[in-house]
Amino acid sequence: MAHRTARLNVFGRQLLVNRVLVEGWSMAKAAEAQSVSRTTIHKWVRRYRDEGEAGLEDRSSRPRRSPRRTSDERVHAILAARGERRWGPHRLGPLLGQPPSTVYAVLARAGFSRLRDADRLSGVPVRYVHDHPGSLVHQDHKKLGRIPDGGGWRIHGRENVVRNRRRGPGYDHFEVVVDDHSRVAYVAHVPDESARSASVALLDAAVWFASHGVRIERVLTDNAWVYTSPTYQRTVEAIGARHKRTRPHRPQTNGKAERFIKTLLDEWAYGRLYRSNLERLERLPGWVHEYNTERTHTSLGGITPMEALVNNLHGNHS
Repeated sequence: MAHRTARLNVFGRQLLVNRVLVEGWSMAKAAEAQSVSRTTIHKWVRRYRDEGEAGLEDRSSRPRRSPRRTSDERVHAILAARGERRWGPHRLGPLLGQPPSTVYAVLARAGFSRLRDADRLSGVPVRYVHDHPGSLVHQDHKKLGRIPDGGGWRIHGRENVVRNRRRGPGYDHFEVVVDDHSRVAYVAHVPDESARSASVALLDAAVWFASHGVRIERVLTDNAWVYTSPTYQRTVEAIGARHKRTRPHRPQTNGKAERFIKTLLDEWAYGRLYRSNLERLERLPGWVHEYNTERTHTSLGGITPMEALVNNLHGNHS
């Protein structure tokens, strides 16, 4: 599986396929332009012809068979000992006759790696999800570099892009608001990182959620100044909500917003090649609609965020 900055990540593969199949470049010229072998060019062109866009995605390097994988019986014993004794890998390992590294790997896969995230009595990991839409929403900010007209380095290559930091295209700013229960998301394109922009985005999000029968009761943010400012505090009070803040140095507390931003970047901002910043911005509303209404979530049991929202509106929660 390629790392995010690899020469031939998914965007580089799209570029080489486009050059060969659309622009008519020869295999040799395409290979030279991207500093890869002709064999590599043939491989990705063949995959694209056989599988389409899906063939250009990364594939797991996990083997089909793992004969030395920890048996189910040992996994069960490790998890049972963890719940009973509340010990870490270095104490459970000698007790069970297993290397501490194996114990840790089993605990991490099962979500038992941190004792502080578990119920004190049962030892079961606690992953909070509020019981109805609007009970809690997560808000966060994302700053994203703009695309110059004609496309950036993902299309033309880093060596062909003239760097001018003083006259660069600048940044776009976005406020995201994600419902904790349903994962339904609202994204606002705002002018800057100010408290006013964050407040206006929250007001707009409250109106948008209200149009879907959801009243925002609590808002969770990090401790950035824009969210602790009097302007933002008044806005939270204006929509009839309570403001909650993450613990210092614990961004994972706002993890649903963080995870949504990662998805936003992977599937919208960097999910395809854009020729201009305007083209990317015009694509945003459609992508957010697809995310809310078409993209299924494993954490929601295979349904879409909007289905989770509609299925849990009972009148007394709206």
